[in-house]
Amino acid sequence: MRVIFAGTPEFAAIALQSLINAGFDIPLVLTQPDRPAGRGMQLQASAVKQLALLHDIPVAQPVSLRLDGKYPEDAKNALSLLRATPYDVMVVVAYGLILPQAVLEIPRLGCVNIHASLLPRWRGAAPIQRAIEAGDAETGVTIMQMDEGLDTGPMLALEALSINDDDTASTLHDRLAQLGARMIVPVLQQLEAGTLTARSQPAAGANYAAKIMKDEAAIDFALPAEVVARKIQAFNPFPGATASIDGVSVKVWRAEVIPTVTAGIAGEVLAANAQDGVLVACGDGVLRLKELQKPGGKRLPAKEFIKGFPLEAGIFS
Repeated sequence: MRVIFAGTPEFAAIALQSLINAGFDIPLVLTQPDRPAGRGMQLQASAVKQLALLHDIPVAQPVSLRLDGKYPEDAKNALSLLRATPYDVMVVVAYGLILPQAVLEIPRLGCVNIHASLLPRWRGAAPIQRAIEAGDAETGVTIMQMDEGLDTGPMLALEALSINDDDTASTLHDRLAQLGARMIVPVLQQLEAGTLTARSQPAAGANYAAKIMKDEAAIDFALPAEVVARKIQAFNPFPGATASIDGVSVKVWRAEVIPTVTAGIAGEVLAANAQDGVLVACGDGVLRLKELQKPGGKRLPAKEFIKGFPLEAGIFS
């Protein structure tokens, strides 16, 4: 079975490695163009490109696949390459480009997508973060046959995964990536054998998982403590939730809700010591800030953080 793979970040690279390990013939990989990264802003290849080159798999990096977009010539060249490459199916995982109908209809078995949500719960760019932020008890992976809609295609396989109380976007990402990588191999084998039955997504329950923006990072302690805690976990590692503590912008990487009936004014630091850590009053409840980072500093447990960033009860964030 010949598989073209389209993906970009580490989540996708884990799935690509699974296909390589399973022995699929991969004649081509599509991935996003190299982007500036790091302090020196040097061009850096995506995780998928690095893995493909390691295994001597040809790589294409079109800016667009849409003939009616801003880069029609680039899209035309990419479409010509896809039509000239013999393959049976395209596997798409966090690729980052929209696949128009002209691409979807090329392979005889169509294009299948590994999506990190129990569709239709979270369609869109950030299903992992939005599931944590919303307080979902579970999420999962859906493998679907792609159509022109936004994550609206019929489902080929679906498997649930519990969201743990201490899960961050990072830890949940890693577990979902492994789940998707495990699921895709038997799905492709069954697709080739003609033994899969596609199911339409339920009409109700769809939500849009909007891309995470940096301006969402600011913590509002007027919200309930549980809501703030979920936001901190959802935005770890990107963009990192921020709190202005005593006038200084501080990253908050981990926090927990403290059961209490005693609270101060929202945003008030109630305690800051080695025993209690950093306790902050919220609109409803109290939050213990467990891991913090000052500008230019390292991520530190609260008791270590306050050694170099003295805090005292009564100040506000």
